[in-house]
Amino acid sequence: MEDTYSFLRVLSGSWFLVLMMAFFIGAVIFAFRPGSKRVQEESAHAIFRNEDTPAAADEEAERHEGETR
Repeated sequence: MEDTYSFLRVLSGSWFLVLMMAFFIGAVIFAFRPGSKRVQEESAHAIFRNEDTPAAADEEAERHEGETR
């Protein structure tokens, strides 16, 4: 039992740190990749899409219909 605890302690102390660091670096690279600027800008401005006028009734109905499927 003590050997298992020691192994898991070493594993969580070193290898899990390496795994989490690799995940973080991968997430940063994914977020700042060259092709993601357009997608991120579209997402950032999505809440302002219908700011001047409300969404058309047909567009709103289609959006709700798609969510229920």
